[in-house]
Amino acid sequence: MRQTPTLTGSLRPIPALLPRGHGHQFVVYGDACSGMPGAPHEKTFAAVNGVVRRLAPQPEFIVFAGDEIAGLTSDPELLRSQWRHWLHNEMAWVDPSAIPIWHATGNHTTYDQMSEQIFRATLNLPRNGPAGQEGLAYWVRQGDLLIVFTNTLSTEFGGEGFVETQWLGDTLRKHEDAKYKLVVGHHPVFPVNGYAHAYQRQVAPEIAPAFWKTLVSQGVLAYLCSHILAFDVQVHSGVLQICTGGAGTAHRMPEGIEYLHCVQMAVDAKGLRCQALDIDGLVREHVAWPADGPTTTNALALPHGAFEAPVNCPPDHACIVLRFVGRTSCASQGAAQTWLSTRRAGELEPFWLGLRGPQQRLTAILHHAPGRSPHYWLGGPIQPGNPFDIEVMLHPDMGPGGLLYRAAGAQPWTSMSAASPWGLERVKASREWCIGHSCGGAADRPFMGAELAAWLTW
Repeated sequence: MRQTPTLTGSLRPIPALLPRGHGHQFVVYGDACSGMPGAPHEKTFAAVNGVVRRLAPQPEFIVFAGDEIAGLTSDPELLRSQWRHWLHNEMAWVDPSAIPIWHATGNHTTYDQMSEQIFRATLNLPRNGPAGQEGLAYWVRQGDLLIVFTNTLSTEFGGEGFVETQWLGDTLRKHEDAKYKLVVGHHPVFPVNGYAHAYQRQVAPEIAPAFWKTLVSQGVLAYLCSHILAFDVQVHSGVLQICTGGAGTAHRMPEGIEYLHCVQMAVDAKGLRCQALDIDGLVREHVAWPADGPTTTNALALPHGAFEAPVNCPPDHACIVLRFVGRTSCASQGAAQTWLSTRRAGELEPFWLGLRGPQQRLTAILHHAPGRSPHYWLGGPIQPGNPFDIEVMLHPDMGPGGLLYRAAGAQPWTSMSAASPWGLERVKASREWCIGHSCGGAADRPFMGAELAAWLTW
């Protein structure tokens, strides 16, 4: 059901996540597309702001990940008037001396040179960015916290989807002493909810790998973005991508899936925690990273064939880790090969994990409702005839990003790619598992390699 603003519990304080010891707590949101008195987004944005105002304690600062106003006009005075209304009416409740607001460029606000100049002049952000992008890309330092704001639609480099990377790397290296590093940009690097289109919906494909490699190599905790109207969390090579595009444009959100929201976060020595709050102040989703991983005190070797599941799959709350060791088949064939299958009587398998295709690519298949097509999650390929030792984490709190994999050991986790707006939270729990072939029988999609062994840790 499409979300509409309400006043439910409008005076009740909302407990903010606080650092566990020293750290920082703040709010991130984006895509209000407001600034026009009496327009529909003014009402929806006010509902989201009403939740931010109820946070107790109030945030140390606010990160707005772009598209504050409707913009996209060739009339400079109309653009200035939208900014004035947004700053002096819609955001008048914020005392910037107590709660600074840091802004990222967006496709509604910096779409040509005229709009870039108005963005600079209106917001007066730090001028410490790369040459030619002063006031568009910049960094701020809050004690041991560094936040770097990138410009993911630089007109100098080509417009939407293009972002400078040399200055980003130099800035992160210059502040290598920062304990916590965050990077902000309007466009996601990795697709969200299946919305994949180079430049218009994501950072340019010729730039994205180097951009993300920089984040990984410099120890960035998370990349914060918006643009896609969703709340989404993914992990890639150990770095979070958190998308929050829920500050006002409700009419374009998928009904029954996404919702108006803001995201309140806390970072500390143990990691990052965030909660997505809807317009009634309810916590709709929450994530902690690094995940509170399972301990080796609950480790179990899994037998081949069918057996009663030791835990629910998908897990109820805490994540579980599955480890698979073996050698892929030398044969050149693309038939599906099962590592793990679950069963519910009279239904397609709710959860299937194994290899598919000539490259024997790691794949998870989730089936959530009778009569509906299953959804697919893809990991990396394992070439024929090669040994493997792979861990798969099932993290139900992370939505579609909650199926993660890595080479066993200390390697960083990466979310499997998917085109789904939902994840493990929609899959029915199963009490029957099967290792090495489908629950339909030993001849159904068997693993055709050798020496398959499996373990569960929870």
